[in-house]
Amino acid sequence: MIIKSSLSSARPLEPPPLRSGTVRIASVDVEWTKNYRIKNGQRPFCYSVAWLDLPADGTADLTAVPYEWTSVYVEEPGEMDAMIRHAAATVTAAADTATIITGHQFCADLSVLEANAPTDAVPALQRARKQWRQRRDADPDTSHYLDTRYDAGHLLTGVSRRLVDVCTELGLDVTQPELRKASMPAWHRRWIEGGEPEGRERVSVLNLRHSLSTAYVAALTAELAHRPNPGLNVNRAIADGAKGAWSWLETPTFTELLEDSCPSATAALSPSKAPKRPARRRSSTR
Repeated sequence: MIIKSSLSSARPLEPPPLRSGTVRIASVDVEWTKNYRIKNGQRPFCYSVAWLDLPADGTADLTAVPYEWTSVYVEEPGEMDAMIRHAAATVTAAADTATIITGHQFCADLSVLEANAPTDAVPALQRARKQWRQRRDADPDTSHYLDTRYDAGHLLTGVSRRLVDVCTELGLDVTQPELRKASMPAWHRRWIEGGEPEGRERVSVLNLRHSLSTAYVAALTAELAHRPNPGLNVNRAIADGAKGAWSWLETPTFTELLEDSCPSATAALSPSKAPKRPARRRSSTR
């Protein structure tokens, strides 16, 4: 497996030390291939976790909050079991050390992991899914789940709950240059079938952006931080916090995003996401 992390190279899969006087948010995001023609056709191949420690008193400015992160990517499909074991261990560590465990529609990530998990990783994932289902009855002062797709509605006025739309409404720039030329599954195939590192790097950065921006949304949802003004460029946060991890971060396609405040607010949607023209109403036959 390919493991990148801001943490010590000797212990990249363990959570960072928890500082006193802070509230920890652990945000996990999983990527998987999709095949809906067969049962359990989804296969996870990459995940990342972002660790965000915020002051327990007051509300922090997100632009001033440091973060730690770890990214895991399979080097070949046979490593899926090992990756899932690591993901399950990360989820368990998050529940043990963080006050808030978050993800965007995290139930889907957990479901795909469990459906493909080796036997020894299943209990941890089942426990996490149970805790996710019970998140709204949990004590907010103890370790609990918060799902940014379903639990951030009080902050939003828009209808869409896609992560990019939620972030844009909250002033978080999550522009995704990785998807301009091909889809995420297509870039992953270029890595697995052709050994093209750019495909893996694009997906890794996309995945880290998902977990980090979800952590930011969770911080706003839990009132642990305030909305940045005029906005927070998540790509700039990644460029600073993951410098040197991937060559993709040094390409002009990525670096040109670092000076803009929030270009995702005006970025054109892909054809599949653009608003559809309303259907013509049937004329009355009476």
